[in-house]
Amino acid sequence: MKSIVTLLGFCITVTYCSAQILSDSIPIDIAWVKEDSIIISKTALYIDTSAKLSIYEILQKNFSPLSDFKKRKDIPTGMITYSFYLKILVLNSADTEKSAYLSPGTYFKKIALYKINDKPIKRNDSNNVPGFRKFTLGAGELSYVLIQLEPLKNDFNGISPKLVNESYINNFTVFIAGHKYNIQILGFILSGVLFMMILFMVTNFIISFKPEFIYNALYSLCMFLLIFFNSLVPKNPSDFTNFYYSYFDFFLLATGTIFYISFTRKFLNTKINYPNLEKILKYGERFILLLLIVYTILNFFTDTYLPQFYLENIMKFIFLGIGVAFIYLAFKQHNRLLNYIAAGNAMLVFFSLISFAIILFNIKLGGIFSALFFYYIGIVSELAFFLLGLTYKNRSELIQKIKEQEAMKLEAEKQEFEMQIAVIKAQQEERNRISADMHDDLGAGMTTIRLYSELAKSKLDTNQIPEIDKISSSANELLNKMNAIIWSMSSSNDSLGNMIAYIRSYALEYFEDTGIKCRIDIPENLPNIQVIGEIRRNVFLVVKEALNNILKHANASEVNITLVRTDDRLTLYIQDNGKGIDFDSLRQFGNGLKNMKKRMADVDIEFSIENNNGTLVTLHRKVTQF
Repeated sequence: MKSIVTLLGFCITVTYCSAQILSDSIPIDIAWVKEDSIIISKTALYIDTSAKLSIYEILQKNFSPLSDFKKRKDIPTGMITYSFYLKILVLNSADTEKSAYLSPGTYFKKIALYKINDKPIKRNDSNNVPGFRKFTLGAGELSYVLIQLEPLKNDFNGISPKLVNESYINNFTVFIAGHKYNIQILGFILSGVLFMMILFMVTNFIISFKPEFIYNALYSLCMFLLIFFNSLVPKNPSDFTNFYYSYFDFFLLATGTIFYISFTRKFLNTKINYPNLEKILKYGERFILLLLIVYTILNFFTDTYLPQFYLENIMKFIFLGIGVAFIYLAFKQHNRLLNYIAAGNAMLVFFSLISFAIILFNIKLGGIFSALFFYYIGIVSELAFFLLGLTYKNRSELIQKIKEQEAMKLEAEKQEFEMQIAVIKAQQEERNRISADMHDDLGAGMTTIRLYSELAKSKLDTNQIPEIDKISSSANELLNKMNAIIWSMSSSNDSLGNMIAYIRSYALEYFEDTGIKCRIDIPENLPNIQVIGEIRRNVFLVVKEALNNILKHANASEVNITLVRTDDRLTLYIQDNGKGIDFDSLRQFGNGLKNMKKRMADVDIEFSIENNNGTLVTLHRKVTQF
């Protein structure tokens, strides 16, 4: 009985104090909030350092203006374990019941809303949108709402309360999600690249059973999950969001680092080839694993955050230290394979430092240029250098294997020596041809990407970065070149119709948006003739070179591509209305014209180039010879 009397007295006191506060404050009228409104200036704050006070005890405390709390946008790590309470006076001046949503900010594991004038005070959790709390006021009702917040265990929580009209809440959440759209798209694209990398590594493991491919696949999986979830997981709280941002993201980073170190040790065989590097990597791997175990225990079995925060930063510096030590020792060895891996690590370290600086100094670059963007670029650059190193290693091993096989055959099968040498030579020439094509095209594309990336970095202080579009264009051009090589190698494309269709598609796309009108005239009934890959490839490259010369040098406004069939002959004409070719000065074409003539001579096709109201290129051959 005594307890009931005490509780009634407490409620009367709270009611009196609340009524007094209500009379002295300027409320927020939810009837006048049409879309959303930032309410920092009308929000009061109380911080419960013990995180144990009841709601009734909190209501007896003195609240301060939220605007006086200068660290509200970035809650200090020492305050992560505190409970934060926001108190807002709200009014419904309408003559009907109204509802609104309150968003306290980002990254809180607990958001609880209470209406103070409810007797008894009850928590409002119905009809909520993730990250928001809904409350309802009757006609003319005036009330305080109290929001209890418990931050996640991370160092990027922030308090920024907003009031959103009930009818606008869906548009508002879509609008908030739109701010991450560009970085999300980039994240999903890079996730796709990493997923292909995982498949590539698994395939290599199935073929070779080499453990380094599994380690790299696991590392790529960790980076894939890290980038994918960073792009997918919203700021709004959920069980998985809380788990991801408070623990799982760092777990993926640390675990991925361990797998990458294991991969490096196996891939480079550091135990035999580089003993000093082996010691650094082996003990670094074990120390990171030990710290990760301690970090996990702190996260799940303690209520503190500062030790976990310091441990996380110590681990990141250890990652950096191991990376720098590896790069230093690698470049001292003057080994090409080791240098590929070291260059990838250098790129990852470099972009990670940029990402860390952006976070540390709270730099706002705008657009997609966030800390995540530079970290993503570092990961992809590191993987690109790994692929270059893998290509070099496979080629070296293949050459070594061929040499050993040749030696064995020379020793055991002298009678078949000439035949085996001819087969190996043919195989090597084909490999060299494919390697040269891939090297020329991919090398040019990668050089362009790197150039435009450097240009983009020098302009990061502006919002308009046209070089990003050029990066995308160069990557697309590189893909087209690879497709052309693959097309020329596939026997399923060995037909005249396929070759002409491919040239037609390429020409129309090539002159699109250039201001040059491209007309193509092809007979309706083409003969069903087989055209082997070597001929298709050389004809396509000559046509490609001719179109390139027209675009670069001819100053033409029109180009006509015409295929003419006469009896047993086919003739392909490429005619432009430009200034024509100057045979006295062929510097503008470089070696292009010589290469065109040689390619056609190699496949026994007549080639000519002349001035005829512009430049006319003619390819001519008997049909029966295809």
